[in-house]
Amino acid sequence: MADTDILPPLHATTLRLDDIQRAQVAAVAKELVETTREPLDSAKWLDAARAASTRLPGELLTALRSFRHDAGPDALLLIGNLPVGPALPPTPTEADSVERSPTTSAAVITLAMLQLGEVIAYRNEKGGALVQNVVPVPGRERQQSNAGSVRLEMHSENAFHPDRPDYVGLLGVREDPSGAARLCTASIRRALPLLAQATRRVLSEERFMTEPPPSFGELGTVTPNHALLNGAAEDPDLVVDFAATHPLDEQAAAAMTELSEALSRTTVAHPLRAGDLAVVDNRLAVHGRTPFTPRYDGSDRWLHRVYACLDYRRSRPAREADGAVLR
Repeated sequence: MADTDILPPLHATTLRLDDIQRAQVAAVAKELVETTREPLDSAKWLDAARAASTRLPGELLTALRSFRHDAGPDALLLIGNLPVGPALPPTPTEADSVERSPTTSAAVITLAMLQLGEVIAYRNEKGGALVQNVVPVPGRERQQSNAGSVRLEMHSENAFHPDRPDYVGLLGVREDPSGAARLCTASIRRALPLLAQATRRVLSEERFMTEPPPSFGELGTVTPNHALLNGAAEDPDLVVDFAATHPLDEQAAAAMTELSEALSRTTVAHPLRAGDLAVVDNRLAVHGRTPFTPRYDGSDRWLHRVYACLDYRRSRPAREADGAVLR
């Protein structure tokens, strides 16, 4: 996908906090960080964060609840002017970087995501940390993962996993200084009208398989054969990873190519500046990233990533001791 193929934002749900609302969020996050003397991944900290999330500004709560009800045509919620300070360390450069101790930015994204569902993580991905850092890592530039800096192919988050997150939250902690790195998203609600009926039929059949991404390590497993479109024919869910999903026959390959082209034609791009939160409905939209050149000098692009799911009971067999981390 060339830059000329990227469309301006269409109808993504957007909210930019005013300075009073930003201060309200900062106050809730500060209290949570300073008074809850527990590790960020602990059940006690999550309990405190869940209760504190109800004290976010009313307009922000309304936007999150409305998005949960209907993600709209672009399946994307953009919230601007959230606090991430007061002071930031250099952008991490180590592999599998995560946040284990509460910070303002980690608290802010967790508070917001808890209004969409229960936050979850995966034991085999970054050690099961609930707040993960998306940063470029030296030596992994060409990897199709959050540590790479080449173009990241469009994908459903954890497309191979039976308990995929319903929402992916990405909070800008530090913007790419070059401005080249942008989050790209595309919704099946935009792409579906561009697909032929015969293509939709093939995409709705179990003629594809998906491998786990590099961030999950050497699991050696793939999903059972699965469809890329599921649910209501007129408003289906989408699950695909164009770097890891493979068609099983020629018709499936042709259908997958048509799907890729339709999603490319409807892709939107977002720079994610510091304090910008993008929430992607992982059932309806795929996301990726434009390529960029890291500096590895502490000034590189830095995002926090948090997952949320709506049906917590569904994943109970995969969550040891009823915790938030899935096998």
